Amino acid sequence: MRMRILLCAGIVFFLAGILQAQNNDWIPQSATKILWSEADNWSLAEVPTNAHKARFLGPGECVVDFDGAEAKNVDLGGGPLRIFGDGVLTVYDWFIIGYGDDDIGDKAGRLEVYDGGVLNCMQRLYIGRQGEAYLTVYEGGTINLFDQNLHVAQTAMGTGVVTLEGGAVNLLEETDAQGLRNTGDNASVNFRGGLMTLRDTTANQTYLDTAINEGIVIAYDGLGEIVIDPNEKPGFLSIRGVHPLKPFPSDDGLAKQGDVELSWTLPDPFVAGQPVPVDVYFTDDYDALAQFTDPAAIRVVNNQNVTSVVVQTQAKTRYYWAVDAYVGGANDPVIGPIFSFISDNPPPVVDAGADLLTWLGEDGTRIKNVDATVTDNDAYTVQWTVVSEPNDPNNPDAVITDPNAEDTSITLSALGEYVLQLEAFDGEYTGSDTVTLNVFNDGCQAARSLPDYVPFPGDLNGDCRVDDLDLAILEEDWLKDNSLTEP
Repeated sequence: MRMRILLCAGIVFFLAGILQAQNNDWIPQSATKILWSEADNWSLAEVPTNAHKARFLGPGECVVDFDGAEAKNVDLGGGPLRIFGDGVLTVYDWFIIGYGDDDIGDKAGRLEVYDGGVLNCMQRLYIGRQGEAYLTVYEGGTINLFDQNLHVAQTAMGTGVVTLEGGAVNLLEETDAQGLRNTGDNASVNFRGGLMTLRDTTANQTYLDTAINEGIVIAYDGLGEIVIDPNEKPGFLSIRGVHPLKPFPSDDGLAKQGDVELSWTLPDPFVAGQPVPVDVYFTDDYDALAQFTDPAAIRVVNNQNVTSVVVQTQAKTRYYWAVDAYVGGANDPVIGPIFSFISDNPPPVVDAGADLLTWLGEDGTRIKNVDATVTDNDAYTVQWTVVSEPNDPNNPDAVITDPNAEDTSITLSALGEYVLQLEAFDGEYTGSDTVTLNVFNDGCQAARSLPDYVPFPGDLNGDCRVDDLDLAILEEDWLKDNSLTEP
C-alpha cells in the first residue's frame, strides 16, 4: 500500500496529570472490531483518556477513527495502529513503538499515519526502544512533535525504521536542540516523498550530516539524494528526498489545475550516447498504477526518448505517475517508483522583503518603507499587521501607513525589534511572510550591529569615523609607554 496525505493544524495543549498512567490494554473482540472508539476493545471497558497508558501487546489492527482520541502514554507492540481520515490522536507524555525486547516479529510495533490522519505528540516519540518498530507516513498524514525529540533506535537493542512516503513530520519549536536522534546501530530514516521539518540548530545540522554519511538518513532506499533547505521555513530545516529521476511536480507536491507538464531526468544508458526511451503512466487511480492491470489505459508516453509530457488535471484531485526507462540493459524496462501530486489552486507566495535596520531621527521617529512581493495566479488582497514591538502593544510604537497595500511604510517611535507580517488571501488560501526591523539610536549603532562590521583602525572612540576626536585621544597618550621593565 502506498497512500498519501495533507497537513493539519490547530492543536490545543492539554497538561496531563503527573500521576502514573493506568494501563488500558487493546483487546479487540474480533478481527472486524478495530476502532479505537469501541470501548469493549479495551481492558478497562472504556476508551483511553489522558490518564491512561494505551498498551498494544501483540498483533491486532486498531484504527483511530475520530478527532479527539487521547492517551497519556502509548506502548505500541504489535498493531498496526492506523490513523487516517478524521482520526486525530493526542499523546500527552511518551509514545514508544517497540518498547520491550519481546516486541519483535509479529509483535513488532507498527504505526501508519495517512490520508488526513494526525498524531500529536506533546512530549517524545520513540521508534524502537528495545524492540522492533516501524513508523510509516503516507500522503496526507501528519505527525506533530511539540517537545523533546523523535528518537529512532533508542538503544543498541532497538530497531527503528521511519519511512516517509508522503505527508509531514514536524518537529516543532520546543523540541530538543537535537530533535532527531538515534543511539542504536539499527536506525533508518527513509525519505520516499513527504517532508520533515526540524529546528535549525547546530546539533541538528551536525546530526544530519553524520547520519547521511553513515547511511542512516537516506532517500528512495539509498538511490536518491537528501535535500536540506534552511530557507523554506525560517528557523527550521526542511528535509526531503529527491529521486534520481528528479520528478516535477515534486513527489507529494502541488500543481495547478488544467495543463500540467510532467518532467523528469533520463537515467544514463548502458552504452554511452545511446537514447533512453521511456514509458510514462499517469492516473488519478492509485490501484490502476500499483496493480498495473491495464497499463495501456493509463500510458501517456510509449517508448519515446523524451523528458516531459503535458497532462490534464482537475482541481482537488491527487494524481499518480511513474516513469519506466529502457536503458539498454538486461533488466529493461527499469521500473520507476510511483510519484504523486495534488492538483489545486496554489496559495499566494509572499515575500515580505529583507529584514531591515534603521535609527530614530531627531524628532524621535523614523518612517521606513517596506517593499513586498506577492505572486499568485488569482486576484488577492493583502493585510499588514504588527506581530511584535518593543513596548506595550496597547500603546503602539509602530503605525502602518496603509495596512492593505503591498508596498507601504511604517512609522517607528521606539528603539528595539519590530516584527511585521504580510498575509495575502486569494479567496481560498492564505500565504504569509514576516519581516524584522531593528531600530537603533543612530547609524553607527546600526552599523555596529551587523555581523560583518569591521571598525576603522583609527576609530579610537568607536563612533564609526576617524576624526579630530580620535586624534585627541591619540595625542593624549602620545609617547606614553606601559611596557614592563626588568627590575
